[in-house]
Amino acid sequence: MLKDFLTSCNYIIMEAENGQQALNLFYAENSRLDMIILDVMMPVKDGFEVLAEIREVSSVPIIMLTAKSQEYDQLSGFKRGADDYITKPFSPVILRAHIEAVLRRSKTQPKQRVAYGPIVIDKESMRVTVQGNEVNLTPKEYDLLLFFTDNINIVLTRECLLNEVWSYDYLGGSRTVDTHIKQLRSKIGTTFIQTIHGKGYRFEVSPCSNQ
Repeated sequence: MLKDFLTSCNYIIMEAENGQQALNLFYAENSRLDMIILDVMMPVKDGFEVLAEIREVSSVPIIMLTAKSQEYDQLSGFKRGADDYITKPFSPVILRAHIEAVLRRSKTQPKQRVAYGPIVIDKESMRVTVQGNEVNLTPKEYDLLLFFTDNINIVLTRECLLNEVWSYDYLGGSRTVDTHIKQLRSKIGTTFIQTIHGKGYRFEVSPCSNQ
C-alpha cells in the first residue's frame, strides 16, 4: 500500500523483505538513496539493528515506522540515529508530510560519510576505510575513487578519467590512469573497479560486497 501511494507521489521505491535484505540493498544502492523508511518489526534483523549498522557508515535520512509507541522505543530509535519516528496507525498523507519535512532538512546538510559496500568515504576528513580498516590513499588516488563513486556503474574511458581527475591541461598519457587504478585496486580490493576491454573502467558494488 505504501509503495503504491508513494509511487503515485513520484517517488522511486526499492523494497526489502527483511533486515538483512535491507542492508544488502543499502550497501548496493547507497549512492542513489535519498531516504530509508524502516520498520522495526522485521525478520532476520530488526529495524533497530539495521539502523545501528547503517549509522556506522552513513547519514542518509531514516524514518522509523512501527507499531511500538512506548516512549522507550522511540528514544531507542532516536539514540541510534533515526531522523523521525512514526507510530501505527497513521495516514499515508501524514507520512508523506514527514518525508517531505525530513528531506528538506537533509538537503541543507550534505552527506559527509558515504558507503559503497565495505568502502566508507569520510569526505570531511578525507579518510577511506575498507571493512573498517583505514587505507592510505594519495591525493590523486582519493580524487580518482571519488570520481568513480560519483559515477557508479558507468563505463568511464581513460580519456574521461584523465580529463576529469587530472584536468584537461595534464600532459601525461593514459598509462597514468592505468597505473593509478592498479595502485587503487591494491589498496581497496580488486573487485570494485572492473576493466571493460576496449572501453575503459567501471566501478561496481554487488549487494553482498559488504560480507
